[in-house]
Amino acid sequence: MQRSVDGTRKLRLRTHDGRFIESVIIPELPSPDDDADDGEPGKVTQCLSSQVGCALDCRFCATATLGFGRNLTAGEIVEQVYLARAILAEEEPGRRVTNLVYMGMGEPLHNYAQVVRSLQILAHDLGANFSYRRTTVSTAGLVPGIEKLGREEVRPNLAVSLNATTDAIRDEVMPINRKWNLEKLLGAIAAYPLERRRRVTFEYVLLAGVNDSTDDAHRLARLLRGMPCKVNLIPWNPHPLAPYRRPEAADIERFQNEVKRLGLPAYLRTPRGDDIDAACGQLAARDDGPVVELRGKAGV
Repeated sequence: MQRSVDGTRKLRLRTHDGRFIESVIIPELPSPDDDADDGEPGKVTQCLSSQVGCALDCRFCATATLGFGRNLTAGEIVEQVYLARAILAEEEPGRRVTNLVYMGMGEPLHNYAQVVRSLQILAHDLGANFSYRRTTVSTAGLVPGIEKLGREEVRPNLAVSLNATTDAIRDEVMPINRKWNLEKLLGAIAAYPLERRRRVTFEYVLLAGVNDSTDDAHRLARLLRGMPCKVNLIPWNPHPLAPYRRPEAADIERFQNEVKRLGLPAYLRTPRGDDIDAACGQLAARDDGPVVELRGKAGV
């Protein structure tokens, strides 16, 4: 377990067959740039992994450099949550994990059956009793998986890693776009059934000189116009395995302001845990710290 100066904890967990995955516990503070529902005092979000490594090759993501190891079982996904709950109960009595995001290592919709099973277990009133409204599954854009998830009787929130406004750029930074391009992806998202007051979240990682121009801001607003959604702008979190740069603060502010001026809800996500490589896109399970024996804490 590593601790960031901002209170984030990164857990590097060893599986029964000697592989490593990571999960992140993120204590959050209310933000004036958030919805009331998203900025409640005491909120703790846990970022869950669904695979060992990842089969996709998103160019900006450290996890992609690992390649694909295997899918996690529903039990291995659920145990990440019980372990985090036990750690918080011991170290910060009174605090608990309130929100779950399947945004850690792996593509959740590539492990569809086990991810859905873990959602069902975590939502069960005899288990952790998590509300689906406080659970988000993120995808890089697997159109068949989005369509399948939309047919489930009870559905989590959906987040989509967009990261580009043209097929040419998205082909470069997210090769999955060559199979399911922006037209196919946005068509599947438009058809995804949403409950009242629910929105799709689009994650947009800002890469300097790649996808952060004023033209990109205008295209982004046009692509998502009329869709119940919000955009999370994420300044790229540097790691030595990718050739990109984080935009300057002024360029980030300019991009956000332009998107908002065009009527699209856009929220800037401040990197959390980047000093311990725990921020978005940095999870690579490198053997760069001491392993602490946590056996038995999860209580499962």
